[in-house]
Amino acid sequence: MIGDVLTSSILFEAIRTTYPDAQLHYLINSHTFPVVEGNPNVDDFIFFTPEIEKSKRKLLAFAQGLKKEKYDVVIDVYSKFSSNIITLFSGAKTKISKYKWYTSFIYSHTLKEAKTSKTYAGLAVENRLGLLQPLEILIENPIKPKIYLSEKEKNHAKKVLTENGIDLTQPLYMIGVLGSSISKTYPHDYMATVIDTIVNKQPNAQIIFNYIPKQKADADSIFNLCNAETQQRIHLNIFGKSLREFLALTSFCDALIGNEGGATNMAKALHIPTFTIFSPWILKNAWNMFDDDKSYLSVHLNDFKPELYTNASYKDAKQDYKSFYEAFSPDLFSSKLNAFISNL
Repeated sequence: MIGDVLTSSILFEAIRTTYPDAQLHYLINSHTFPVVEGNPNVDDFIFFTPEIEKSKRKLLAFAQGLKKEKYDVVIDVYSKFSSNIITLFSGAKTKISKYKWYTSFIYSHTLKEAKTSKTYAGLAVENRLGLLQPLEILIENPIKPKIYLSEKEKNHAKKVLTENGIDLTQPLYMIGVLGSSISKTYPHDYMATVIDTIVNKQPNAQIIFNYIPKQKADADSIFNLCNAETQQRIHLNIFGKSLREFLALTSFCDALIGNEGGATNMAKALHIPTFTIFSPWILKNAWNMFDDDKSYLSVHLNDFKPELYTNASYKDAKQDYKSFYEAFSPDLFSSKLNAFISNL
């Protein structure tokens, strides 16, 4: 996933600091490349394609082909079937991953993931950096993921915004109106209320949505549920036509507000403030990276109605996400949202 690839890229900065002359390769799903493109700490990218993932024969051929690289170390962040096979055939002497009892025999070092975070960086960052322990890489301060945009990309985004009526001297907010799945998407009517709250708090707000063309109907639905005054502040025709264009557009925003997901992680990597609405079944302390309750703030149903989880697990919340989302009304966190906007 895009968020995983971006977050795992922190390992390269850490390794490069201790081993400046090392050759560092990053094996990633091909569609995730835009979030790590231009990373100066990565010497080469190796792409794992959908075709390889769908075919065991192609996966084996791919894994055997990597052996010629003669890697000294392989760090398997995911530890799923395909990465298990790739690691097994890599020929590396040092093979590191998170501990799973049924795959630990593949690796020379396995580490159990922490369940509670020790720093504001969050578990996603801390557990990844923990994989560097066998390499004796000491991390004094958590490393934040970074995205590298070119001046050409930023200039193009600026042109797109200004030519479409955006005044860059006034507040500009990107709204993550949709999650990666329906069970991670805040209900449309609730999201419309959130956007209304933003405009009510900041009447000069300029709103753009994060969506892709095939999600146009959902974006329109949310737009139509907003107040008439709010609709006048929304520039529905502006959206990233590619992931890199989305990143460049986001870099000009004062904040990204909306559903938790890859967009939130990308905004943080661009040093853009975020207000994140977590799905009721997602573990907040795993992915609320670098939350400081000011520039980076997130809300979860469990923050306001913990009693709903007394006899229900996060797995139950996923199965019954509609009911849990219904209980997660915008009024629960409107004061936090207003405070966030005031602090921008």
